[in-house]
Parts: sequence; C-alpha cells; structure tokens
Amino acid sequence: MEELSISQWFLGLHPVWQAFIGGSFCWLTTSIGASVVFIRREVSRKFLDTSLGFAAGVMIAASIWSLIEPSMAMAESLGYSFEWVPATSGFLLGALVIRLGDAYLPHLHLGLPQDMAEGIKTKWRRATLLVMAITLHNIPEGLAIGVLFGAAASGIDPTGTATVAAAIVLALGIAMQDLPEGMAVSMPLRGEGVSAARSFNYGQLSGMVTAPSAALGAMAVIAIQPILPYALGFAAGAMIFVVVEELIPTSQREGNTDIATLGTIIGFCVMMVLDVSLG
Repeated sequence: MEELSISQWFLGLHPVWQAFIGGSFCWLTTSIGASVVFIRREVSRKFLDTSLGFAAGVMIAASIWSLIEPSMAMAESLGYSFEWVPATSGFLLGALVIRLGDAYLPHLHLGLPQDMAEGIKTKWRRATLLVMAITLHNIPEGLAIGVLFGAAASGIDPTGTATVAAAIVLALGIAMQDLPEGMAVSMPLRGEGVSAARSFNYGQLSGMVTAPSAALGAMAVIAIQPILPYALGFAAGAMIFVVVEELIPTSQREGNTDIATLGTIIGFCVMMVLDVSLG
C-alpha cells in the first residue's frame, strides 16, 4: 500500500480535525515565543513593540483577504441582493462580542500596572490577568481558522477564495504573530522575578484556547452552512477589535511609534502576499 504524504493525510482529515491541528500549531508557536525566557531574562521593548505591530498588520490583512472577501463571495453565491450585508452584520457582531468580553473578563494589558486591570474586579494575580488578556484575543483567532476550514468544506464559494490552502495560510499567518504574543506574556513576568518555568507556563497557557476555538468554529459552520458568510465576518470583526483596542495601542505605548507602525505595515504586506500567492 502506498504511504500517504503529510499533505495527503491532512487533506483527508475531517475539517474539524484540520481546524484543531491548525489551532494547535498556533498554540505551539505561542509556546515557542514564551520559551525565550529560558535563554533571556528580558528583551528590548523596541523589539517587542515592533513584533506586536507586526502581529497587528498580519491580523488586519487576514481579516480582509481570508475572511471578509470570502464572506462577500459566499453571500453572492447564496443569492443575497446586497453581498455586503452578512459581512457587515457579522463584523459588527464579532466586535460587539469581544467588546463585551473585554468589559467583563478580568484582564491586564501589557505594560500597565495591576490597578489598571479591566473587566470585573478580582483578586487574581498579575500573571493571571496578563494571560487572560492574550487569551481573550486568541479566541477570535481560533474561530477565524475554524470558520475558514469549515467554509472550505462547504463548497459554496464559487470564487475559490475559501479553500483549505487559504485556511492553512491563515493559520500560518496567525501562528507567526503568536510568537511575539507568547513573549508578551512570559518576558515581563520573567523580568519581574518570576521563575523561567512559571513564566513559560503562563505564556503558553495564553495560546491553549486557540485549538478548541478553531474546532468550535469549524463545527458551527459545518452544522449550519447558511451562517458561513456571517461567521467569516464575525471572525474578522472580532480580530479587528483586538487589533485596534489592544495590539496597536500596546505597541505604541512606550514611545516606539515609528518602528511599531513599520512593523504593522510589514506584517500587513507579509500576510497579504502569503494569502494572495498561496491561498
């Protein structure tokens, strides 16, 4: 019997498993970013801000080419008179849901003192609050991966923008920007005197939610195919909210405005090229 290649094996999996593996890869890169604490006690704030800017650019580009464009194409194929309606309404709902999570889930943004934690007031430690901040925006990243894998399995996109290849590219792009997010949690803790092992553990925990979120997104759109264009818009809105509310402000808080902005531009271009050329 001829042995299957890795790509053939992956393409033969159920879309939910494909999504779970894609989300797990993002968790892996988050863990790799967090593991820097084992070789360095701190990293340059300028480097970290540039990396966060890069992550923002990747997410913006992914939202456009991997999510909003396929959403509109699917809406057109499903006979919507205005193909922008599902993308727009889904986008607004996604942003609203993350806003509600931001308002009620206790979390702390990078570089802020503990008394500026957002959400419901708790006695959680600083480390836990930092993890929760990254976890909050890893959920829409996982959903985006899962929704696109589910969309690829639906077969209702006549333009071919929602494909397994596009979903893999999206997972790759999100995985790239998860590297600095792992560092963003672990390095500040290490700098405050937390052990390397505990700092790493907190950092990788922030990415753990990506895999189940991806599986959930795939299951939802496979079970209810008519929600596909809305789900793609939802994931885009959730990711853009995270970019504007957290990643960009955090990357520029310490005065590294120009280099962080350059990181955003480069991240956008990298993801755009990946999506258009490989997706």
